[in-house]
Amino acid sequence: MISNATQILEQTVTVFSKSYLPINQINIKRAIILLVTEKAEPLDLGNGSQPIAVHSPTMVFLVPQQIRLTINHKEKVWRVPTVNRREVLRRDRQTCQYCGSIKHLTLDHLIPTSKGGKHAWDNIVTACEQCNNRKGARTPQQAGMVLRLQPKAPVHPIVAFAEQFWREHKVQIEGMAN
Repeated sequence: MISNATQILEQTVTVFSKSYLPINQINIKRAIILLVTEKAEPLDLGNGSQPIAVHSPTMVFLVPQQIRLTINHKEKVWRVPTVNRREVLRRDRQTCQYCGSIKHLTLDHLIPTSKGGKHAWDNIVTACEQCNNRKGARTPQQAGMVLRLQPKAPVHPIVAFAEQFWREHKVQIEGMAN
């Protein structure tokens, strides 16, 4: 039970689109505004989540953990970012994809450009200088090196949020089915 006002205001609410796609998490104040202006409605996923009680001087407002927009969500135009150092480092979380180091980072082509490798999202990873030099002009398999994660192009932020939401709530949903 959350009683401290600061703790209550730090709570977040998951927002679903009109078509039930989880699109974002918002703070509780924004959720109340959407509910009061009828731009959103409470959503019960049946997972036993308790509403958050927000007290005002004259009333108690029960805010659900999930809400669904009743208006159409205007989607911003999003394009896959171009392959550059900043975006590759962001995707790889500023970590060498071979050893996990966070120092002296460079970009490494899995299939070297000298061997016909492309400058594309699925062929470039972050590597520390030491691993990059050790690999040289070979593929990771030829060098006997293992990647931590397979490289891929970034996905739309809403798709990424939806995937994360369902991954985190899969256990709860499977528990309901049993």
